[in-house]
Amino acid sequence: MKKRTRDLRLGFDRALSESIGKQILILFILMIVLFGLSLLFLCFSGNNDWGAYCEKKEISKWVLPLYLLIDGNAFNDLYSFEEYHVGKYMLVVSGITYVMGILVFTGALISVMTNMISQRVEDHKNGLIHYLKSGHYIIMGYDDMVPSVINEILRKDKKAYVLLLTAVNAETIHEKLRKSFSEKELKHIIVNYGHRTSEESYKDICLESAAEIFIVGKRSLSAHDAMNVECVNHICDYLKKANAKELPSCITCVFEDLDTYAAFKTSEIFNEVKDLGIEFVPYNFYSGWAKQVFVNQSYREKNNPDVAIDYPSVYGDGIKPDDKKRVHLVFVGTSNFGVSFAMEAAHMLHFPNFDETTKQPKTLITFIEKNAETEMAQFVTRNRNFFEIQSYYYRDLTQDATANMEPRHDLLIPSLSSHDFLDVEFEFIKGDIYSHQMQEEISRWATDEGQYLSIFLSMTDQRSNFMMGMNMPDEVYSHQVPVFIRQERADNFVTKLRAADSQDFAYCTIANGTLNTEQRKGRYANLYPFGMDDTAYCSDNRTFQQAKLINFLYDTADYTHYKFTSFAELATISPDKIWEEAEKGWHELPVALKWSNLYSAYNFPCKLASLRAIRGLAANDTSHDLDEITQAELDVLGHVEHNRWNVEKLLMGYRKPLPQEDKYESAEFAKPLSKNKKLFIHHDIRPFEELDIVKELDYEIVKYIPWILKMTK
Repeated sequence: MKKRTRDLRLGFDRALSESIGKQILILFILMIVLFGLSLLFLCFSGNNDWGAYCEKKEISKWVLPLYLLIDGNAFNDLYSFEEYHVGKYMLVVSGITYVMGILVFTGALISVMTNMISQRVEDHKNGLIHYLKSGHYIIMGYDDMVPSVINEILRKDKKAYVLLLTAVNAETIHEKLRKSFSEKELKHIIVNYGHRTSEESYKDICLESAAEIFIVGKRSLSAHDAMNVECVNHICDYLKKANAKELPSCITCVFEDLDTYAAFKTSEIFNEVKDLGIEFVPYNFYSGWAKQVFVNQSYREKNNPDVAIDYPSVYGDGIKPDDKKRVHLVFVGTSNFGVSFAMEAAHMLHFPNFDETTKQPKTLITFIEKNAETEMAQFVTRNRNFFEIQSYYYRDLTQDATANMEPRHDLLIPSLSSHDFLDVEFEFIKGDIYSHQMQEEISRWATDEGQYLSIFLSMTDQRSNFMMGMNMPDEVYSHQVPVFIRQERADNFVTKLRAADSQDFAYCTIANGTLNTEQRKGRYANLYPFGMDDTAYCSDNRTFQQAKLINFLYDTADYTHYKFTSFAELATISPDKIWEEAEKGWHELPVALKWSNLYSAYNFPCKLASLRAIRGLAANDTSHDLDEITQAELDVLGHVEHNRWNVEKLLMGYRKPLPQEDKYESAEFAKPLSKNKKLFIHHDIRPFEELDIVKELDYEIVKYIPWILKMTK
């Protein structure tokens, strides 16, 4: 009995607290019960006066009980009805009914109505009310990079609505968003409570009719990547069951771990997304920032997305074939930022001054780390295919500031036909950035006229990055070496320092009793912040479009002569038809080849900078970018493209074939050996001069850059 009473009480309280609808239902049931009791009391009161009263008032006998329940003046009206002397039994019964009505309507109904308003307000604040039905953008999970995702969406479409699905308290999220958005913008952001791995939440937010989906999660969680993968699987299962006519165009999924992110560049893990006709885009916070620095060379201010702050080029004003200077990137610390930036730099930074005979100058990427041996071993193992054909270097500066670079050949495969032909190399230095030995080495680099030096302070501790940026050797500041400082939150302080020191100051020296004066920038004129959480996301829409056109050119190429479709023939095809074919080809493309085309597009700014330098133009002069590329320019940049392609393939996990796998070693078996590409063994990873007719494609991709730029301007 006690258990039954407990269950009834629990069920009643749950019904009251769960929803307004159940509260109204309980009130309605109570009214029916009271109406029945009232009617029953009147029928058995033994007095027919209520019938006379109903006749006089011209109302049904069935209405009188309801009248007594809901009308606050009903009992007074009945009591003063003198023409027919209402008996005491009827007055008693009517009084009881009247009191029950007061209790219900004056008390319970008002309470329910008040509670309805209060609960709806509470549900709205807690993100439990769902408003958006179609065409909205969904962001799953909350992280510090979410404001930048929202900024990017609203930048493209100011009228767009963004639905943020999060298990974090909605009021807390609203407070965080108020720091980044105006009241007008906040009206376009809806926060709903829910779990990104729960299909029940998908129904409420109408996931199947969203424009795009961004799976962000919370990057600080150890299981972040695994949960996001699980989320993608649940979304696929849900969309299959939904059978919707239109599905989201794109799913962007954030991955925190660099190895996980790398795996999604080459593995067909999410074929289910592809089968649904949805574009799947893996996104990594660190690589995204590297593209902003090396490709876009800008980032948007947090509170003003229309204003961009420019980053300097790490290769000066562009590099010509006769330039003897090398590009040298120094990363202090082997954090995710340092490693990711180095990898992306190796993909993107390739120049026409690399001499294939002398194998110099190469882009040099240096890591400075106290625990260099361990970090070096991890990096080399991660990229073993690269280091099977390229030596790397190690120095210990903990004791001797003059220690020479020591070449390492640990992974080189002796049986391969050629080694060290890549135009990028890595150096690992054991040392403390604060030590006298390391400071001397940085000073030497800063005064070396044979290199374009850039320093990236990418230690995990933000304070250390800032402190080191403020206290570099004087040679770094006087030679205007760009210093990039990782900042977690705001860029304001570094930006203000740079702005204050960007004006010209008089620098005076005495030589032979004569005063010499020159104009110099201030000490901190070349400090640049990067890596801020709230300006992290920047979509690559234009680069994606360029990559799709690159793939279109490969799809429609003549592989007898290794030539793309001629400009004359392309001119006869409508742009709409070209884009239709490009989109179709992109959708069918394996993910590894998608990334190959993307990296080719990412290298365009670097090639264009070299092209402008060759033409004698200023670095920012884009007036001739759409001009036809001459044969002399093709001869130079075709080699650059193949050098870039070699590094791209090796860093993506392809390897150079062993002699027994190499079609160039056994030409009679070239066709079957070419099938090894499916197993990430590529026979064209070799010096440019060793290629057969396939080298024509390196010239072709350069030749068609102006056409691609015209199609995507």
